[in-house]
Amino acid sequence: MTTTTEQMRAWTGPAILTFGFRPFFFGAAVWAVLAMALWVPMLSGHLIVPTAFDPVSWHAHEFLFGYLGAVVAGFLLTAVPNWTGRLPIVGWRLGMLAGLWLVGRVVVAVSAGLPDVLVAVADLAFPVVFAALIAREIVAGKNWRNLIVLGMLGVFIIGNALFHWEAARGDYAAQGFGLRLGLGAGIMMIAVIGGRVVPSFTRNWLVKRRGKVLPVAPMQSFDKAALVVLALALVLWVAWPLGALTGVALALAGVLHILRLARWAGHRTFAEPLVTVLHAGYAFVPLGALALAAEILAPGSFGMAGAQHFWMAGAVGLMTLAVMTRATLGHTGQDLRAGVGTVTIYLALILSVFARVAGGVWPEFSGPLNTVAGLFWTLAFGGFAVVYGALLLRLPATKRI
Repeated sequence: MTTTTEQMRAWTGPAILTFGFRPFFFGAAVWAVLAMALWVPMLSGHLIVPTAFDPVSWHAHEFLFGYLGAVVAGFLLTAVPNWTGRLPIVGWRLGMLAGLWLVGRVVVAVSAGLPDVLVAVADLAFPVVFAALIAREIVAGKNWRNLIVLGMLGVFIIGNALFHWEAARGDYAAQGFGLRLGLGAGIMMIAVIGGRVVPSFTRNWLVKRRGKVLPVAPMQSFDKAALVVLALALVLWVAWPLGALTGVALALAGVLHILRLARWAGHRTFAEPLVTVLHAGYAFVPLGALALAAEILAPGSFGMAGAQHFWMAGAVGLMTLAVMTRATLGHTGQDLRAGVGTVTIYLALILSVFARVAGGVWPEFSGPLNTVAGLFWTLAFGGFAVVYGALLLRLPATKRI
């Protein structure tokens, strides 16, 4: 029977198509830089992109559904073979998927002169085909435990479809139902999958470093309860974003997930930023919930957009950057250690998040603060493309996987 490694070794095409994380992590990073480079002058009126979306809605869509969609694809195409024991998707089939994602980015960017239905179909083609492939692998591998991941991916796709529908109606889609549904699905993915990998990687690193098992709480009833509360709070936020009950639910979810995170011994990991950053990325989940709760219950605390960016840029941005760096190192045979370049891109992303949130707190300075946030964001993801590009775009001379 052909093994995963044998299948990848047999591939004689471009190295970037030997595993799912390669094209999608590299593409996501490049798009994060390019989209930000376009958006900052779009927002100031110095650049016109021929998209049917207003500048803020285009920015929100392309980060959430464009960037995050690519990272989710890279992660799942790499993780699902491990979950199911089945061979990964490689070669031209992988290239076709990456091509569909790229078509979506181009079509949305030039959508002003295209029919709304055509734009939506072109953009949704990638996530729908990708979800069908993942569903086939999970069902064929009888990996029923991870059907929840497939369900969250389905909600994410529905959010994208609703975003297109709202934009086509002329609504302000950047604060619409579709964006909240898609972002809610993304936050639940981080909470569910992060709840598996953060304590697991932390425990493994502590054992390797100290030679003994140290207390890192595994999944328990408390974690399940915290996830249920977060899911309910997100449902309320999607349906009634300004309701008092929503604010209370988000505050409760924030407190529970701070307690959840505290049980994972993140304070013991400062010697290895590659592990610490996972805790920092997850921390933005409860911070976002608490910031949104504060803005709902005491309007003006952060500004709605500022509070939302604890999730959009913080939880999504930093957690995906953490996963991309670790997975790239691990799957290309490198030591799992963060060098100076990696630490720099982590810090740049964190500074970007707080600059963007500060723009919501002090709207009179939002222009320069948004520019600063964009510059640090570009440094973070441009840095990832430079530091990790060689690992993603080519194989070692031995073709070691």
